[in-house]
Amino acid sequence: MKKPLTRKTPVKYSNGEIGRIRVVEDFLPPPDRLVLREDNVKVTLSLSQRSVTFFKRAARQRRVPYQRMIRALVDAYAEKQGGKG
Repeated sequence: MKKPLTRKTPVKYSNGEIGRIRVVEDFLPPPDRLVLREDNVKVTLSLSQRSVTFFKRAARQRRVPYQRMIRALVDAYAEKQGGKG
């Protein structure tokens, strides 16, 4: 696992000019549209111990649940094969 980046010297701020600024129009969607929820269906699936160990290790390194990682893999495969719905 990677160590978090640490700063050896403190950041120094000043009260000087910040230069030219420009206002950027709000382009973000509202919060309810940021996370699109799909209907999920619970299934029972037997996987090899080797596969589960792989996904658990990979998920731990990325700090995500391993079931979510497996679901994303299956979703990507289904979409690639044309089964979008």
